[in-house]
Amino acid sequence: MRPDLFEHSDYYLMDDLLSEEHKLVRGATRDWVKRDISPIIEEYAQRAEFPKQTVKGLAGIGAFGPYIPVEYGGAGLDQISYGLMMQEIERGDSGVRSTCSVQSSLVMYPIYEYGSEEQRLKYLPKLASGEYLGSFGLTEPNFGSNPGGMVTNFKDMGDHYLLNGAKMWISNSPLCDIAVVWAKNEDGRIHGLIVERGMEGFTTPETHNKWSLRASATGELVFDNVKVPKDNILPNKSGLGAPLGCLDSARYGIAWGAIGAAMDCYDTALRYSKERIQFDRPIGGFQLQQKKLAEMVTEITKAQLLTFRLGQLKNEGKATTAQISMAKRNNVDVALTIARNARQMLGGMGISGEYPIMRHMMNLESVVTYEGTHDIHLLITGMDVTGIPAFS
Repeated sequence: MRPDLFEHSDYYLMDDLLSEEHKLVRGATRDWVKRDISPIIEEYAQRAEFPKQTVKGLAGIGAFGPYIPVEYGGAGLDQISYGLMMQEIERGDSGVRSTCSVQSSLVMYPIYEYGSEEQRLKYLPKLASGEYLGSFGLTEPNFGSNPGGMVTNFKDMGDHYLLNGAKMWISNSPLCDIAVVWAKNEDGRIHGLIVERGMEGFTTPETHNKWSLRASATGELVFDNVKVPKDNILPNKSGLGAPLGCLDSARYGIAWGAIGAAMDCYDTALRYSKERIQFDRPIGGFQLQQKKLAEMVTEITKAQLLTFRLGQLKNEGKATTAQISMAKRNNVDVALTIARNARQMLGGMGISGEYPIMRHMMNLESVVTYEGTHDIHLLITGMDVTGIPAFS
């Protein structure tokens, strides 16, 4: 593994817009990635293994629920700080950032926003410290972009609920201690339930043979007559809007994270272009290579501006689902294009594990699909600007 020589690209002096706290948070996260992720991630990705030791490290830098109030174990940071952390972590690896996104936005967020005070005090501090790892169960074998069609269900058995069904493509599931699971009651209303490891009938088979997110633990959540205590239902919000609210938070983090992957690919290609000699000169001196680099840094800068403004809106409580959707779609698409062009600039070396580009490229093929596909996000924007839904 080559040393992590990453240098931050700030073409439009975005740092002038950040507070000192933002810079400290970003710097601490970047230092941790350089020390604890970059030296090991290629090896773990090659053998398709999640680096379990990173869970405590992520907790140590406050990456689990950084915007959750301090009294529940979070760091009490703002949304821009959260975004900067996701950017730096995904510069290391999308799979590691996925672990944070799930823990923060899909497990801690719904417990904090929709849960009871007892649930907050019981689960949030353990999730923030990394003692507990969580997962989020929404996607099903036959229902991805149409989550409202879910068939996972629970029945009221008097002193408990009986949960049946299955979820798939679930990050963290093979290792999770708890899962926030979305299921329909007998009236067809969607609710969130907290399912704990060890409940009889609850299993989490691992998904193998992935070409993407290879350093992330992915699996299923299977419920076979699982008895869930009534205290484990999230009482403060139900309906499809509840899980979609969680996805808004996660998509916001992804919008920032994708910039990190793009920045790493750009930095790698730029450095290589100055070192690689062909026709008696560095390839960075040729017009087509400069075109690629100029387009990369332009798109990164545009994504940074888009996402920073979105962070301001999130802090003010004004960010809409459609605005978050636009940023997620745009930034992941930009990152994929940058990864592909950077791979070409490195030629044959671009597919080697000696460089991070091919790993980023494969990871981003999952990121462009999960938490709303590229096409679905286009339709969300289309619906927002026309007022006419193209899907039910």
